[in-house]
Amino acid sequence: MTDPIRVLLAEDQGMMRGALALLLDLEDDIEVVAQVAAGDLIVGAALAARPDIALLDIELPGRSGLDAAADLREQLPSCRVLILTTFGRPGYLRRAMEAGAAGFLVKDGPVEDLAGAIRRVLAGERVVDPALAAAALSAGPSPLTARERDVLNAAADGATVSDIAGKLHLSESTVRNYLSAAIGKTGTRNRMEAVRSARRSGWL
Repeated sequence: MTDPIRVLLAEDQGMMRGALALLLDLEDDIEVVAQVAAGDLIVGAALAARPDIALLDIELPGRSGLDAAADLREQLPSCRVLILTTFGRPGYLRRAMEAGAAGFLVKDGPVEDLAGAIRRVLAGERVVDPALAAAALSAGPSPLTARERDVLNAAADGATVSDIAGKLHLSESTVRNYLSAAIGKTGTRNRMEAVRSARRSGWL
């Protein structure tokens, strides 16, 4: 008998994490070897458990699953990443692929599809929710630069221009320029509308 596929599960909702682990462990050829509830715990847990597949949610405390996917690609390239999210946003899919993810599924699919996706990703295939793939192609890439994204993220909790400048080590005039550019590109009227619009599109 071949060794089971070793899976790390990153999901911040305890009930969902427990249910997924239980369902995956029912598969003869899959074993959940690590579970974490926060994004900043993913890489450490993966280096300790050496999973074949990391099954990551996107919106996690501490660090997003997309950022962790990029870290895993550098620090544990043998581990393939499968993003499993509630939010099927085209921008998220594009960013997941850029971060090196091998698959992207939304959570409302049947567990058999998830188990099948894990096997296919391990076999070297790329697995993407078909409806989301079509939406991502029609939506096009994010218009925001990395710096504009950083500034919008920093503005999300209502921080002042001065706060954002201090946090990102930028001048206040530079922060205003980035905010102005982001507002223009999202077609919104102010920074909070820009944050909401960018989040809806999966650009943040």
